[in-house]
Amino acid sequence: MTTAADLTARRPASERLIEVGLRAAAAVGILTTVGLIIVLLYETVEFLALVGPLDFFGGTKWSPSITPYAWGVWPLITGTMLVSGLAILFGAPLGLLAGIYLALYASDRVRNIVKPTLEMIAGIPTIVLGFFAITVITPQLLKPIFPDIGGFNALAGGIVVGILITPLIASLSDDALRAVPRALGEGAYAMGATKFEVIRSAIVPAALSGIFASLILALSRAIGETMAVVLAVGANPQLTLDPRESVQTMTAFIVAVSLGDTPAGSIQFKALFAVGAVLFTITFLLNILSERIVRRFRQVY
Repeated sequence: MTTAADLTARRPASERLIEVGLRAAAAVGILTTVGLIIVLLYETVEFLALVGPLDFFGGTKWSPSITPYAWGVWPLITGTMLVSGLAILFGAPLGLLAGIYLALYASDRVRNIVKPTLEMIAGIPTIVLGFFAITVITPQLLKPIFPDIGGFNALAGGIVVGILITPLIASLSDDALRAVPRALGEGAYAMGATKFEVIRSAIVPAALSGIFASLILALSRAIGETMAVVLAVGANPQLTLDPRESVQTMTAFIVAVSLGDTPAGSIQFKALFAVGAVLFTITFLLNILSERIVRRFRQVY
């Protein structure tokens, strides 16, 4: 009787070499992730041993470079969530409407032009959008509406990050809507529904899993945005929900520490890893939430 080991031994050496390469590539990805988690945990534990978990997770003031030092992480968390929430409020309607248009209204010729053009926005360097925020959005668009708004503010950061995530939402929503079986829409048409009613009552509900997944992935992308936020929002960690104020996000703090003169091994250097661990945890939980939402709605539809 021929066994699996005999079949494996008979395969060409080139095929076995390719399999080894694929296994090695997968192992590199897993080991890199595990190594990243170990480093974050080690440095975070050392930081919390110096600062104290209560001061880090319960404090409301963040001042890592000016004495007296304060290590309350909530100003960074609220600043990150404020900018990300504004980005979703701006980018979600645009991205979803663009996805509906591309999937259900645009002709093939128009779609082949509009979709690549829209996705080119994702290729724009984020630092360019950051300069766009401080030279165009804030002084020319926001100042006439909010005269007392600062040169650096969360609203401008939310707008530019919303522009960045719009192509992601549009592309994933388009794919989700086009994956809905044609029979579902044709059945609604057979019942006498209009095109708008078919889209609203049949196609969009059937594609909710993909749409929700696109929104959560876009939120994860917004939370992890760095350079555009650094330029547009500023570096003023404060506990506020006023979008006209300057705040500091977790990624902006990481950039400030990484590019500064912070000595390795100092408490400020260890704070970088602690904030990075919080950021990693938030994005990880969002990815889990996205996966659960997709599974839940796939069971329904």
